[in-house]
Order: sequence, then structure tokens, then C-alpha cells
Amino acid sequence: MTPLTPDPIRTERLLLLPLLVEHAEEMAAALADPRLHTFIGGSPADPQALRARYERLVAGSPDPAVAWCNWVIQLADQERLVGTVQATVSGPADERLAEIAWVVGTPWQGRGIATEATRALIGWLGQRRVDLVIAHIHPEHRASAAVATAAGLAPTDVVHEGEIRWTGPAGG
Repeated sequence: MTPLTPDPIRTERLLLLPLLVEHAEEMAAALADPRLHTFIGGSPADPQALRARYERLVAGSPDPAVAWCNWVIQLADQERLVGTVQATVSGPADERLAEIAWVVGTPWQGRGIATEATRALIGWLGQRRVDLVIAHIHPEHRASAAVATAAGLAPTDVVHEGEIRWTGPAGG
């Protein structure tokens, strides 16, 4: 697989910035609400734990056939980090797929930020010859289901670890 390196992605209101270890402190504050973990499990990470996680993510996948692409979501007009989007890309060049995920801090939810960022991510993936996009969403997580629908994904009958698999084409 040709290596994928996240580029900055600009939308009308957002700038998706490639993840840096230095984002950990601001992101720990942005994602500090325990309610964010209602459907995904776990608890908010402190800055040190997030820094360690970001160090692993920035280093990249140990599997050369898999690319980890991670961005922080910045409100362009405020230069404030409010969430993340990510894609794990795998598969042969003619059948690439990406498993994606998104999270937006509680204070910024309900403003279409996750939808705008996810659409931009899916568009970016399409430009890099990714064919299929997959997301796994808890069956009761209506907000994430709405984001997936608005981004062109549809639920399937597949359930993986208690979450419904949503799929759609890359490219937006």
C-alpha cells in the first residue's frame, strides 16, 4: 500500500490538522466530559495518558499494510481544538477500505461539527483511492448515527462487538 500521510483539510468552518503529540493537553481538556464515553466505554484521558496515546498514533501502524490517519478538529475562526477524526486504512490498492471514527467535545456538539469534519475526511479518503468507508456505531447512539447518515454511510446487518457496522463509498 502506498503510504498515506494526513494533510491539513480545510472546510467552511474547520481546519483538520494532522495529529501532533503537542495537541494532547488541549485535547484532554476538550474531551474531558465523561459523557463522551457513554457509548464507547472508558473514561477521559488525562494529558499524560493522551500524550502517550498520541505518541503511539503519530509513530504509525507497526503493520506497513495499514495506515493510521489522525487529525484534530480546530474551529478555524477561534483556533480552538474541539475533537478528532481518524481513519485506519488497509487493503490492496484496488480495494482499499478505511475504518473511521469521530468525536467532538460536549461543549461543541449539536453544531454540525462532527458531520462537517466526517464529510471532509471521507472526501479526503476518496481522493486517495479509498473505496469503502466503515464506521461502527452503538445502536443507541443517535447522534453518531445522524453524523454517519449525513456523511453518506448506511447501517448494515453486521454487528461487531455490540456496534452496528455502517458503510458507504469514500469520496463524499
